[in-house]
Amino acid sequence: QVQLVESGGGLVQAGGSLRLSCAASGRAFSVSAMGWFRQAPGKERDFVAAIRWSGGSTYYADSVKGRFTISRDNAKNTVYLQMNSLKPEDTAVYYCAADRDVRRSVVASINYDYWGRGTQVTVSS
Repeated sequence: QVQLVESGGGLVQAGGSLRLSCAASGRAFSVSAMGWFRQAPGKERDFVAAIRWSGGSTYYADSVKGRFTISRDNAKNTVYLQMNSLKPEDTAVYYCAADRDVRRSVVASINYDYWGRGTQVTVSS
């Protein structure tokens, strides 16, 4: 089992920045990739960004490219999502997820084995 705990959400004005953190515990060594997804009220959970634990390859949704940066600290088993130039449409609950299987696509939420409880990000206009 892997436990994931997100932090760093909050309220920010449009154009501002936030940094989300996701700390993994338990059998964190079994994780091959970690991702961030978000879900706005009444909408599906969408892929935001992901990073391979080994090698550090990163992946982004088109809507956040150039504004968000995902990174990891292997020693701390923690992944970060730096969010800049935030827009009201970025408002959502942001979820951290972990995938054990390196062969699976990182953009599909169904491929992730473990999920955090989420952290709210609200961007005011």
